[in-house]
Amino acid sequence: MTATPAGQSVLAELRAALAPDQVLVDPVSTEPLSHDHAEWAPVGTPLAVVRARSTADVQAVVAACHRHGVPVVPRGAGTGLSGGANAVDGCVVLSLAAMDAVLEVNPLERLAVVQPGVVNDDLRAAVAPQGLWYPPDPASSPWSTIGGNVATNAGGLCCVKYGVTRDYVLALEVVTGTGEVVRLGRRTAKGVAGYDLAGLVVGSEGTLGIVTEVTVRLKPLPPASITVAGYFSSVVDAGSAVRAVAAAGLTPAALELVDRHCLEAVDAWKQMGLSVEADAVLLARVDEPGAVGEQIADRVVDCFTGAGATWADRSTDEQEAEALFEARRLAYPALERLGPVLTEDVCVPKEHVPEMLARIEKLAERHDVRIANIAHAGDGNLHPLIITPPGDEAARVRAQAAFEEILDAAIALGGTVTGEHGVGILKRGGLERELDPAVMAMHRAVKRALDPRLILNPGKVVAADAGDPADRG
Repeated sequence: MTATPAGQSVLAELRAALAPDQVLVDPVSTEPLSHDHAEWAPVGTPLAVVRARSTADVQAVVAACHRHGVPVVPRGAGTGLSGGANAVDGCVVLSLAAMDAVLEVNPLERLAVVQPGVVNDDLRAAVAPQGLWYPPDPASSPWSTIGGNVATNAGGLCCVKYGVTRDYVLALEVVTGTGEVVRLGRRTAKGVAGYDLAGLVVGSEGTLGIVTEVTVRLKPLPPASITVAGYFSSVVDAGSAVRAVAAAGLTPAALELVDRHCLEAVDAWKQMGLSVEADAVLLARVDEPGAVGEQIADRVVDCFTGAGATWADRSTDEQEAEALFEARRLAYPALERLGPVLTEDVCVPKEHVPEMLARIEKLAERHDVRIANIAHAGDGNLHPLIITPPGDEAARVRAQAAFEEILDAAIALGGTVTGEHGVGILKRGGLERELDPAVMAMHRAVKRALDPRLILNPGKVVAADAGDPADRG
């Protein structure tokens, strides 16, 4: 694209401040770094992509863009599913993937300090030799970065028991919308001095500041877990089992739902030999040690059976159990091979999981679309996956209508439009329907206070003002 005078000035400053290989302008190089994995989310044409290697690089980019009013869109690995990392026209896409160092592991304080480009599973591998563990584990953990996890407040498979990213962020280094480098939070176990600005930045999707360093809380490595599997003749029955587990006062380390569509897609792709005779599978992990863990596992089996499982038991084949959990992680890319996938991320109270799953099934019938279901079922975080045939425009329109009605169904049941993927572009309308106007106004006030020129990831999450021209989404 032809750069505006402001864009030309920014490019000149960036080329003067950074190495030549850090500033990319060739569309062949910039296009793959201009969007995440959100299907049909709008994507603009960037002025450039900058590969940051340090906090100083990030500060230089934001300061130049602030001076000239040019948007900045940060990105990590690009595994997001809401359009939060999508370029807007004339922006600088700021890639943090090369900032991938684990800077410190402190066994005494049980914390680690990392750059935002560190991959989730790489952090786990780095702390494991010292008997430590970083719990948040999104299904994309082999590829997603800690910076991206912070941006969306990512959850994952074991978050039903151990919590989400925000529960593990102690401190952040952030470049503000005016180009200042600030430190938020603390390293101590306790601290209530001032507002929780670190907590505010977690989940803000790069709209309030760009994270350049993260201090995370660690836990001891958990003991070996027991896997419980249950087969169900419908996803609604599986949802009833989730409610039964919660009603029994049990909190497994994981409680995941995978339906037949997902298992068949994974098996067709990876030939894993998955031969499950069920329309839905629930997978639970119990990590309490010894006899206590065995008793809890048996109670989970009883809950599955009482809710109508056609089969339920503790796994005696750990390899088979791992294969089922691996199928859960691979479900989304496996379904992508069948056609465009519009991914949901609603969360409802656990008591309403069966009803929400039933509503999703009815919406699939009404809109004549195929919806597969995976879920972090134990905390009510459901991921309906709307699959459309490649090139079928009518199916795309029906899928987008179903997408919006799924959001409305979650809101009606006292839930939220996103549990961990973020609002990005795709769920802006849903957020407006979920939150009161007064609360939306608070969001806009915070945005304007921390990003006065409205350059940080504009058009994502919330416009600075209703009808604001800076809202480029």
